[in-house]
Amino acid sequence: MRLVNLNGLRFKQLKLVCLALFVVLLTWRWEKGSLRNRGYLLRSEPLVLSHPVKSNHRDNHISKEEIFASSDPLVQSVTEVGREATAAPPPQSVVHKAENVTGKREASPPDKKGCDMPEFQASQFLTRMQDKTIAFVGDSLGRQMFQSMMCMLTGGDDHSHVKDVGKRYGLVVARHAKRPEGWAYRFQRTNTTILYYWSATLCDLEPLKRSDPATGYAMHLDRPPAFLLKNLHRFHVIILNTGHHWNRGKMKANRWQMYVSGAPSHDRDIAVIWKAKNFTIHNVVRWLDDQLPSHPHLKVFYRSLSPRHFFNGEWNTGGTCDSKDPLSKGNSVFRNRSDDAEAEGAVRGTGIKFLDITAISQLRDEGHISRYRIRGRGVQDCLHWCLPGVPDTWNEILAAQL
Repeated sequence: MRLVNLNGLRFKQLKLVCLALFVVLLTWRWEKGSLRNRGYLLRSEPLVLSHPVKSNHRDNHISKEEIFASSDPLVQSVTEVGREATAAPPPQSVVHKAENVTGKREASPPDKKGCDMPEFQASQFLTRMQDKTIAFVGDSLGRQMFQSMMCMLTGGDDHSHVKDVGKRYGLVVARHAKRPEGWAYRFQRTNTTILYYWSATLCDLEPLKRSDPATGYAMHLDRPPAFLLKNLHRFHVIILNTGHHWNRGKMKANRWQMYVSGAPSHDRDIAVIWKAKNFTIHNVVRWLDDQLPSHPHLKVFYRSLSPRHFFNGEWNTGGTCDSKDPLSKGNSVFRNRSDDAEAEGAVRGTGIKFLDITAISQLRDEGHISRYRIRGRGVQDCLHWCLPGVPDTWNEILAAQL
């Protein structure tokens, strides 16, 4: 009996030894790559976003288009700054092992092809937009996107088939005003209308005293611009933006007072400027999202923030942007989230499309008007862009999404 038990114990030990040998063999085979190289593992790869970004120079000027007068003291009209047009290099494609925004070498996954956009063709775009109205609503950067689109469609030349229809949208010079609140032009061959309406904050502005607008304006953070309320049914595409007017200096200069629910706001959270901006963006996005079911023909885009490039100071403290080297910090963007996180969050879960231009525009610090202004020499404009230039790329992305 003692011998039998002893043999049984030895048999169990033998089984354990065999199992251990099998595990060692399996591990060795794994490390040699017989299993690992067969594609059984999934790799987590970054999202590669890369768009061609137009280059521009500041040498030649075209003195046309007085119709695009500026309403911002820091930026001039297309006529004033000229559309600094020279032969631009071909669009940049996705370059693997390119330098990213931080200047570090980063290899993109070899199986990614990036976002290749079709070349923008004016006649084709107008044909696709036949019988449609495209409305740019926003601040002076929104105006530049409108100016860019107009010049992309006309080549910067006057055309007899392009008609000023601003009056039909109430875009006329009001009493005591220097310019209208926007412009509208119809391409008669395709019945396509392109318009811009100035709404720097995307909320409704109402004179505190209609008999004397100089007393200031109620800035209704929870109301969309009255222009949108009145004309929404006439639009097929809307591109919204806001951002750079949300500061105490602009508020004071424009005599804007923040209102919510028809009364002055006493909410401490909203009293913080960036929180008031986000509150407004969420409100106008939600309102438009609610309108989409009753306007099935409508497509709405919210354009992300256009970056500033002031170095060694701000616009009023000697800040400059003197670089003349396009894409000196890289020509590809590796992102899986937007650099304008608040705007991205506002449109998430809605039917509003997100036109994310922040990261690719960040690469173009040399693309601003800089010192090449007609007026106000000594103060560099590192906020607005030379045209042709970066806003053309925004419109190419818009056209591809449409």
